[in-house]
Amino acid sequence: MPGARLSALNRRVAMHPGTPQAPLQPPGALTPARLRRAKELMLHSPLSIIEIAGVCNLTRSHFSRAFKVNTGLSPQAWRLLARMEKAKRLLATEAPITHVSLECGFCDQAHFTRAFSRLVGQPPKAWRQAQAHP
Repeated sequence: MPGARLSALNRRVAMHPGTPQAPLQPPGALTPARLRRAKELMLHSPLSIIEIAGVCNLTRSHFSRAFKVNTGLSPQAWRLLARMEKAKRLLATEAPITHVSLECGFCDQAHFTRAFSRLVGQPPKAWRQAQAHP
C-alpha cells in the first residue's frame, strides 16, 4: 500500500501547474549534453566516430543520424569544418603550419594542406598571407 500512496503523490506533484516538466527523451537519445560532449571529443581527441558514438551509448548509425538532425551536418563533415575553423584561428598567429596541422588533428602537414585547400580554396600559407595583407 505505501507504494500506491507514493505513486498517487507523484502523479499529483507532476500535475501541479508549477512543476517544471523535463522533456522526455527516449533511451539512447542524443541529448544536448551528449551532443556537447561528442563535439568536444570530435574537436579535441583522436577518437573515431564509432568510439565517440560508443561514449554517447549509441550505435554509429544512430549517432550519425541524430547528430545530423541536431547540427545539419554529418559527424565527419562537422569535425572537418570545426578543425578548419580552429586552423584559421591558429594560422592568424605566428605558429608554424606544421604545428597548426598537428594541433588540428591531422597526421601530417601534407594531409592538412590538401584538406585546407579543398575546403578554403587556397593552401594555408597563401591564406595566412592573404589575411595578413588584405
